[in-house]
Amino acid sequence: QVQLVESGGGLVQPGGSLRLSCAASGNIVSINTMGWYRQAPGNERELVAVITSDGSTNYADSVKGRFTISRDNAKITMYLQMNSLKPEDTAVYYCNADGRYISGISVKTLASFRSWGQGTQVTVSS
Repeated sequence: QVQLVESGGGLVQPGGSLRLSCAASGNIVSINTMGWYRQAPGNERELVAVITSDGSTNYADSVKGRFTISRDNAKITMYLQMNSLKPEDTAVYYCNADGRYISGISVKTLASFRSWGQGTQVTVSS
């Protein structure tokens, strides 16, 4: 199976910055799109930013100009640099990725995956 592990969340004052990381592991062959999502209490999970395998990016209007998504394919890791944070950015942030991996032990097959991380809390408060 493919696992995604987020890190870098925490408590920050309004106007501050945080950098989230999402590390993927498993018998990964390739990763297509990677993305960051967030879910605040009482709200549905929403897209924050996505990045494709060729580096194309897309952002939610609410974070454009403040957040930057990037990925290091050699390290199979994705990042989210968050600047000028606002209280409304408070949420649990989840990473998501889809791609292909080697499944099985004695008999190995090429399979597709779409995985979620466990989430990391970001709190913006004075």
